[in-house]
Amino acid sequence: MTQNSLAHWFINLNRKYKAVILINTDIFFVLLALWCSFSLRWGEFYIPKGDEWYLFASAPFIAIPIFIKLGLYRAIIRYIEIKALWTIVQASTLYALLFAFVIYESAIKVIPRTVSPLNGLIILLLLGGSRFFARWWLGETYFRIIGRNNRAESRKKNVIIYGAGSAGVQLSSALEQGNDFKPVAFIDDNKALHKRKINNLSIHPLSALSFLIERHAVSNILLAMPSAKRSRISELIRTLETYKIRVMSMPGLSDIAEGRVSVDTLQEVDIADLLGRDSVTPNKSLFEANINHKVVMVTGAGGSIGSELCRQIIKLNPKCLVLYEISEFALYAIEKELNQLISKKTAVDVPEIIPILGSITNAKRLEKACQTLNVQTIYHAAAYKHVPLVEQNPGEAIYNNIFGTLYTAQAALKANVELFVLISTDKAVRPTNIMGATKRFAELILQALSLQNEQQDRTRFTMVRFGNVLGSSGSVVPLFREQIARGGPVTVTDARIIRYFMTIPEASQLVIQAGALSKGGDVFVLDMGEPIRILDLAKRMIHLSGLEVKSEDSPDGEIEIKYTGLRPGEKLYEELLIGENVTETIHPRIMRAEEHVIEWENLSKLLASLELAHSNDDFAEIRNLLKQAVVGFNPQCQINDVLYKRS
Repeated sequence: MTQNSLAHWFINLNRKYKAVILINTDIFFVLLALWCSFSLRWGEFYIPKGDEWYLFASAPFIAIPIFIKLGLYRAIIRYIEIKALWTIVQASTLYALLFAFVIYESAIKVIPRTVSPLNGLIILLLLGGSRFFARWWLGETYFRIIGRNNRAESRKKNVIIYGAGSAGVQLSSALEQGNDFKPVAFIDDNKALHKRKINNLSIHPLSALSFLIERHAVSNILLAMPSAKRSRISELIRTLETYKIRVMSMPGLSDIAEGRVSVDTLQEVDIADLLGRDSVTPNKSLFEANINHKVVMVTGAGGSIGSELCRQIIKLNPKCLVLYEISEFALYAIEKELNQLISKKTAVDVPEIIPILGSITNAKRLEKACQTLNVQTIYHAAAYKHVPLVEQNPGEAIYNNIFGTLYTAQAALKANVELFVLISTDKAVRPTNIMGATKRFAELILQALSLQNEQQDRTRFTMVRFGNVLGSSGSVVPLFREQIARGGPVTVTDARIIRYFMTIPEASQLVIQAGALSKGGDVFVLDMGEPIRILDLAKRMIHLSGLEVKSEDSPDGEIEIKYTGLRPGEKLYEELLIGENVTETIHPRIMRAEEHVIEWENLSKLLASLELAHSNDDFAEIRNLLKQAVVGFNPQCQINDVLYKRS
């Protein structure tokens, strides 16, 4: 039988038979270790005499139960890790101590004391050495056999791991067992590690990357830095962009710790890392103020922002979380996800989750929900936000974004809700589209209601304005990823267009904290950082996929960028403030703006006219009314209602 066939036979053997073979091997090792101990101590070829045979007979009966109890026969030998050595040390030490006790309590008085420590040391070497030899032999043979059978080895892509810390070491071990990637080297910034080896892989400085890519035909570089700050990751990504190599990363430590993903779950570089923006730890008192042990309702609970608000809220131990959503599937999905999250909580602090299928334009249902459930805090995220679609369906946007907000606010007043937070947008500032104008009108409604009720201890209305969020349903990021995966082209509306970006979790955390700062009628603006050119974002995503932009300068590039022109109502850049009157708050990323307010008496007349124009599909009048109410509203296109144009 050849070495390979023997290894193959052993690998395919039933686990019971493998355990029997291992136990018998260890019995032999126990006897061999004891014999070697005596031989080394006496300095001659030792032959047991008389009662000494009793020791040899009892040794396996002491050792094997200890080895079984400590799990030496539960491990899969070809996957055994270095940390298993500690278990072997424990087993060997415990056996040696118990056997020493047996020796010194026995009637055999001529046994030297040095036999016991020699016995423990030798059995440790035999147990550890045999297992790691078997790991090497069986592991190499196993993956060679598997690779030959399904050609998995030939499909493996050579990769470099950036980061030779504990995460990188775990990642390399995990990838070695898989069929997708083959680690060929480490890159690390720590000079003390250079020219050393881990898992038989050399550690190199970043300056050696070009050489390693060429030498090993590397296709990917994997970032194993799950605890690094985003600013550091962003700096590193900018450096790696100059190489024609795909950049991937490990998931974050929190995701690994919570069991959502494993160490070797690789993903595209998080676009948030491109921003280089480290989030600010939430202010605990602000974060919990309007949620902890309260009844909280989120409208649009299944949307991008609404669902993340729900995830953040459920961690803050509300008494009850009400999910108000018009989409049946979105409501089902978020309720299922939240129930999975709370299943990990103790029975004492499990909040109640109540899913309500309904539209915010259904005033009676909203009012009944708020009053029946005694809602204390409302986060109003429900809105139509996709600029081109809203331009094509302005009537529905008016009804949903303006009157939906009005009905929700009125329901809050009737139910004596403590706090009402509107999720607004930077497109509400000097809007050029219907979506932005409707969101600014929604802000005006809350400001007017707040001004009307400022002398009364009633609902505090506030609104939080911010720009684009990464990964939302309407974001360019998933669109670009899809286009790159298809081989292009990547579509950009205009080379000059810029946008502010923020991650959905950070935006949601800031919205919650801003609500706690509210005195009533406040317009809060989030610090979005520096704006990003969409063209630069597209190029970076292409480069990080290991591809080149196809252009006149690079005709051999793989992905072309096409310019489609600004869409109806789209601006080259967005703003966050209408005026200049802005003040700081106690939170470094939340500012308070003073904006133009229309008193409720005048605004209610505009609302009545707007409702009449909406019922008559009088879009020209709708535009005129929006211009009267919304400062700076300057439509960039003609009326685009899909039915109006065809009638």
